[in-house]
Amino acid sequence: MSKAKEFEQRLERTEHQLGLLQKISRCMVRDMRLQDALNRVVTLVVEFMDCDSCLLYVVDGNQLVLRATNSSHPAAVGEVKLALSEGLTGWVAREKRLLSISREAYRDPRFKFFSDLPEDTYEAFLSAPVISRRGVEGVINVQHRNPHAHTGMEMELLTTVGEQIGCLLMLSRAEAKSTSEMPDLVLSSGVPRAPGS
Repeated sequence: MSKAKEFEQRLERTEHQLGLLQKISRCMVRDMRLQDALNRVVTLVVEFMDCDSCLLYVVDGNQLVLRATNSSHPAAVGEVKLALSEGLTGWVAREKRLLSISREAYRDPRFKFFSDLPEDTYEAFLSAPVISRRGVEGVINVQHRNPHAHTGMEMELLTTVGEQIGCLLMLSRAEAKSTSEMPDLVLSSGVPRAPGS
């Protein structure tokens, strides 16, 4: 392959990556329900990474609760829960580190099996912590049915998406707190405003 062609492909991938991050940023600033924003982010990640599964877990107390997925099992949302000490997902949350397994993820000794999730049989597993300045807010997992060697770009991208989702969750919690404490200071869009403005 010529250097010019290689450069064109790299530029195209970079533009595609930037487009994904811009779309996720728009989920953070638009007036939309948190659940809709999380669902949208999962859909965007699946489209961009061409993966078979994307699962987004959010910390709730000392558990990780499945809050969004592209899976054909929507009933699992809110029902699948992991202790922070369980599974590959729990490990990522505890260690605050990216985890990449290119094949036979289900054989990893940290793996936890859920009989109602078909993703348990998928080969490749890429997981990043969802973090904000408050700490770990959750975990996002990307899975492929077949073995898949994750590229550095995919790992960096999922890490950045995890940071964006972390900011979205932190903002959502701050907004919920401010609206419960000062309901008369909130515009219809949900953006707090100062008294007299």
